[in-house]
Amino acid sequence: MGKRFVVVLAHPLKDSLCAHLTALTASLIGEAGHDLQILDLYERDFDPRLSSNERRSYYATEHDSTAIAEYADLLQTADVLVLIFPTWWFGLPAILKGWIDRVFAPGIAYDHAPDFGRMVPRLTKLQSCLAITTLGSPWWIDWLIMFRPVRRILSRAIIGTCAPTARFSMLSLYNTEKISIGRLAAFERMLTQKLQKLI
Repeated sequence: MGKRFVVVLAHPLKDSLCAHLTALTASLIGEAGHDLQILDLYERDFDPRLSSNERRSYYATEHDSTAIAEYADLLQTADVLVLIFPTWWFGLPAILKGWIDRVFAPGIAYDHAPDFGRMVPRLTKLQSCLAITTLGSPWWIDWLIMFRPVRRILSRAIIGTCAPTARFSMLSLYNTEKISIGRLAAFERMLTQKLQKLI
């Protein structure tokens, strides 16, 4: 039986590098015969704003997830989660941050501990999470100056908390404002090898 892959794309341009990498990712997963769900957050006009009802119900008996029920179901049933996005100002795009704010919620991605201590993870089905991002900056700024903030947030705070048994990995394509055909091809090969391990 195949795995369920959920691919989340967060880029406003249809001809972006992120869209290109999403197409490659979808092709490889599809060829392997796995179940594939693609969430293009811009195409779906996803509202990244946490509603007052959602926030108020964070500590209620039951979290109000009616507005994001489809996304919650996909997250909870995913074997592999793939996030494809640009890194802007060394952070997540607002639409992806909003998707995480609204969907990685109590009763969906985690439960509150009775004494409000360490969160109790709920994404026990998730086996792997792969983050694929593009950056205009060179690698050394991300690694040596900023200490890879996006990777730390995703791997430790989000996936590490809600799906601690899932394997997290990240592929970053740097210097995209002056990328060559050869360097893009090398990154595509790296992505293909990574996906083949997950498939």
